[in-house]
Amino acid sequence: MGDTTLSSTGTGSGRTGGRGRLRSVALHGGLGLMLLIYSTPIVGVVLTALQSNAEISAQGVWHLPEAPSLDSFVELFTNSHTAQYLLNSVLVSIPATLLSVGCGFLLGYVFSQAQGRLAGILFGIVIAGMFFPPQSVLIPLFQLFNAIGLYDTLAPLVLIHVAFGIPICTLLMRNFMIALPSGLREAAIVDGAGEWSVLLRVVMPLTLPAAAVLATLQFTWIWNDFLWPLILTRSDSARTIMAGIVSLKGQYSTVWTAQAAMAIVASLPTLAIFLLFQRYFIKGLTLGSIKE
Repeated sequence: MGDTTLSSTGTGSGRTGGRGRLRSVALHGGLGLMLLIYSTPIVGVVLTALQSNAEISAQGVWHLPEAPSLDSFVELFTNSHTAQYLLNSVLVSIPATLLSVGCGFLLGYVFSQAQGRLAGILFGIVIAGMFFPPQSVLIPLFQLFNAIGLYDTLAPLVLIHVAFGIPICTLLMRNFMIALPSGLREAAIVDGAGEWSVLLRVVMPLTLPAAAVLATLQFTWIWNDFLWPLILTRSDSARTIMAGIVSLKGQYSTVWTAQAAMAIVASLPTLAIFLLFQRYFIKGLTLGSIKE
């Protein structure tokens, strides 16, 4: 009888262990497949940047370069306006990110504390900007900036990204601030702190992880934007890096290697931003998932 029980127990443990190993293999296989799918475009861009245009025309992209070369990267900074494109992207992305996150922080605090029907209406008006597709205001904004002399400058790009960024930043910051313990604000007010002191000394330190997530995402979205620079700029002095990639295309030919090299260079700042704020980014994404 005892032997039968031990045998049954051993069989059950073996089945459980087998199922666990099967799930582990399936999980790692699925992750490996996703990694392969997501890394395919990156591999293609790197292979293109390391080849010559003649080699690509003769053999295509998907092969190991016969003579890998970094000439396309060198040419970017010698015979093109890459440095100007990168500078323009920085001058647009950083101010637009800071302004949109900063305004979202202030508005989020106001709407997290405001009560009543009017506050709800105003909050709805602010976040309504999230539901307007950029294409719907493309022509009016183009005509407006052209009429006031701001066409082909960086100012419209900053203003547009701030306007489209404020609604989502306000929504996320408000929702995060509502979840903060109300006793913190009340205790600070009892101690004699004003609204600005509460905002800067109590609320801001607690919302830094959420602000880091927003800043990282906003910077990435603005840096990678292609639509507005394409429409609102025409000269090399005002183009951003994404619009600059298209400018490398000639009338009758495409400089594949230069475009691939510029795409790699354009991706480095966003990667650096993520690595710089990685700790805050991950902490902000996991806020509220674990009760302390």
